[in-house]
Amino acid sequence: MNKKIIAVNAGPRKGWNTDTLINEAIKGAISAGANVEKFDLFRLEKYTGCISCFGCKREKNKGHCICRDGLTPVLDAIRGADGLIIGSPNYLGELTASFRALYERLIFQNLTYNMENVCCNQNMIPVLLLMTSNSPDGSYDSLIQSYQQTLNRFVGPAETFVSGDTLQLKDYSKLDWEWSMFNPEAKKQRHEEVFPKECQKAFDMGIALAKRS
Repeated sequence: MNKKIIAVNAGPRKGWNTDTLINEAIKGAISAGANVEKFDLFRLEKYTGCISCFGCKREKNKGHCICRDGLTPVLDAIRGADGLIIGSPNYLGELTASFRALYERLIFQNLTYNMENVCCNQNMIPVLLLMTSNSPDGSYDSLIQSYQQTLNRFVGPAETFVSGDTLQLKDYSKLDWEWSMFNPEAKKQRHEEVFPKECQKAFDMGIALAKRS
């Protein structure tokens, strides 16, 4: 039976850096024999982060967020999956609000507040967390490590990959004012020379995820 992998894009721009890396990881997983279902969080019906209703802390709902909205199909799919690929750009030093909404509800539904068994997740699965950022590589190591540790504990063994110094626009010359914080030519060169290697890395990590599932 083929493994079922769920892929989640927590970025808004289809075909750009985050979406491209996710799609490469998907291709890798498929090449290893997995079936993949992809969700784009910015294209779902209305949803929120955790509303702190504590419904998931009742025995009959243990491990299940009871809030019904656009994230429900995503949470249900992850609950029945063999692996998870999730990617987000970095916005203002954090992952997107859409990522955070899913993250809050994915993690909190499995948190028991019981010291003897803090996690009630009965389907621990491997996770691949991808992040893109226009900041230099290594700028957010502590942030991504924190997410990795929490995913390890409540979802399953997590691997991470960060693509930094990304190209934000196809043509910086069309801006209304100069973005002097960046060197457009250097970003374009990196996108042409380094980003394809990062895509290959994402592809390989997708293969590894499918094999670990």
